[in-house]
Amino acid sequence: MKPIRLSGHAKEQLFFRGTTEEEVIETIKISPWQPAELARLESRKNFTFEKEWNKKYYKIKQVRPIFVEEENEIIVVTVYTYFFEGKDRDENNV
Repeated sequence: MKPIRLSGHAKEQLFFRGTTEEEVIETIKISPWQPAELARLESRKNFTFEKEWNKKYYKIKQVRPIFVEEENEIIVVTVYTYFFEGKDRDENNV
């Protein structure tokens, strides 16, 4: 697989979105890719979370990087993170 690099924006958003660079890279490496807006790609992966985020307890965290595949590397443009209380989102990849 090509090297994965996070853009400045994506790196800045990691803390605010509650995810890590390692989770973003893992998601891209092992989850299926799908087309996203603006000719970009996306993938999603659920992680067991089982802790609080913004003063609320969640069991699952879903990481959704948005990226482009260049000739020599994959560039992550941004990343979204979703939190779920229970086992209600694509459990097969937790």
